[in-house]
Amino acid sequence: MLNPQLVMYDEEQKQIEKIASKLHRDSRSKTILLVDKNGQLIASAGEVSHLDTTSLSSLVAGNVAATGGIAKLIEEDEFTGQYHEGKGISIHLTLVGRRAILVVLFDKNTTHGLVRLRVRKASAELAKIFEELALKAASTPMPSVFDEITDEDIDNLFND
Repeated sequence: MLNPQLVMYDEEQKQIEKIASKLHRDSRSKTILLVDKNGQLIASAGEVSHLDTTSLSSLVAGNVAATGGIAKLIEEDEFTGQYHEGKGISIHLTLVGRRAILVVLFDKNTTHGLVRLRVRKASAELAKIFEELALKAASTPMPSVFDEITDEDIDNLFND
């Protein structure tokens, strides 16, 4: 199923970035990424300069899509959370509002329990923002690309 493109407004972007920064601080994590289900990075906080966030975002979205397929095979709606433990870095993934993926990279300076606790609050706040964005986008008419095309443009297209 295709995911509609997320329309982001400046006010909501700032709110999302503030929540990501607070989650980074409160969870004592290394990095926070918020990725849409299409693999586009929405926001980040923490240590991101050494990461290929484009590739990581795409792979996270692919991972969530793959586990979504597994969920359907076992007649589950969706897995809302995933955890991968590594030697040095672990990753916690959470679906937010069926629209985005909250990614937390953390090391031994924190615990998975603390991350999960802080993610739960941040997810609720982010879900509320995504609901507001959906309502705002639905009430704001999007201009059609066809509004700019004139009959003369069409005639020129076929007369050349």
